[in-house]
Amino acid sequence: MATRKSPKPGKPVRGSTTGRPLNAAMDLLGRRWSLRILWELRNGALGARALRELCDSMSSIVLYDRLVELGGAGLIAKNISGAYTLTDLGEAIGPLGAWANEWASRTPDRGS
Repeated sequence: MATRKSPKPGKPVRGSTTGRPLNAAMDLLGRRWSLRILWELRNGALGARALRELCDSMSSIVLYDRLVELGGAGLIAKNISGAYTLTDLGEAIGPLGAWANEWASRTPDRGS
C-alpha cells in the first residue's frame, strides 16, 4: 500500500499548490483517523494497541501511517515507555473541539 506524502507547509497540498500553512494543516488533519487519534490522546499517553481499540479497531497499517505522519508533523511523540502523547503543538489544536461543539449547536437541522 503506497502512502501519500505527508502534507508540509510550503509544498503543494490538497487545496493549495503553494502549500499555504492552513491548507497543509487541513490536509494533514483531514486524513482518515488523524483527528480521532489526536482526540483519543487528549487525556494522556496511550500505547498503539489501546489507541487502536479506542479508534474502533482501525487497521494497524493505517494507525501506524498516521502515527508516523502526526509524529513527523510534531503533533505527537513517543514517551520513554513507548506510549504516544500529544506534544505542546498537538495540544494546541484542543480549541478546535470547543469550536466544533459551538458550531454544532448553531447549525440548523443538525443530524438530519
